[in-house]
Amino acid sequence: MLLEILIVAIIVLNLLFVIVYNNLIKQRNRVENAWAQIEVQLKRRYDLIPNLVETVKGYAKHEKKLFSKTLQKPELR
Repeated sequence: MLLEILIVAIIVLNLLFVIVYNNLIKQRNRVENAWAQIEVQLKRRYDLIPNLVETVKGYAKHEKKLFSKTLQKPELR
């Protein structure tokens, strides 16, 4: 009787160990996936910076031309 209880307890403990271990591995994989997604988003933002800089340069050039034309008109001075 005692041996049967001991065997059942060992089986239950092993089963609990496997369940906990699998849950820990699942959580680790979720964390790694989340960090990978963050890295992807940061890379995409980094890749967009040159486009943003060129857009701002183009807009600044446009505004400079617009202000120059505005200041050259005598009726607006």
